[in-house]
Amino acid sequence: MRWLEVRRHSLTKKGAARGRVGSHLSAEGVMLGRLVGASLGPFASVVTSASPRAIETALAMGLAVDDTVELPSGYVSGEVERHQQWNWPRPYRTYAELLGRGGGLAEVAETYRAAWTQVVQAVPEGAAALVVCHGGGIEPALVACLPDADHGSWGAPFGHCDGARLGFEDGRFVSVQFRRVTPQRELAP
Repeated sequence: MRWLEVRRHSLTKKGAARGRVGSHLSAEGVMLGRLVGASLGPFASVVTSASPRAIETALAMGLAVDDTVELPSGYVSGEVERHQQWNWPRPYRTYAELLGRGGGLAEVAETYRAAWTQVVQAVPEGAAALVVCHGGGIEPALVACLPDADHGSWGAPFGHCDGARLGFEDGRFVSVQFRRVTPQRELAP
């Protein structure tokens, strides 16, 4: 078995134009990254999205970045608007329904799934890799990796530095364990 840990980036600076200061970690984000990083690893490979906030999160965790990858946003106009998943009572079940319709979100989820598969296949048997990327992309990708899972039981979307550890065997993802570092929002029954 191989393992893939995926984590959402840490807290970012606020109050500046999107794509500039907001794409870098805040002092609080660096502290959160350090706290989470102290309990992670070891990893045979660390890959992040090409975004500064993802790279900086891995570095704040005390990890060297081996590679970066371009990953699309999970916020697809007409399908999922920015941070809309926080209002869904069962976000992963909703993602499964949306992915079942095909379209842009399904393409995004497949892009993530394919990238994650490539990363985890490159590590030795028994080893783990880490990918640091973005909320809104991680959630539908997890559903795409485990399409037959009980998505209604998976809880809230990812907060900053939240993660999941996926088991990978025989060329496919076979299990998931959620690793929450931020308080979960209450979900409606």
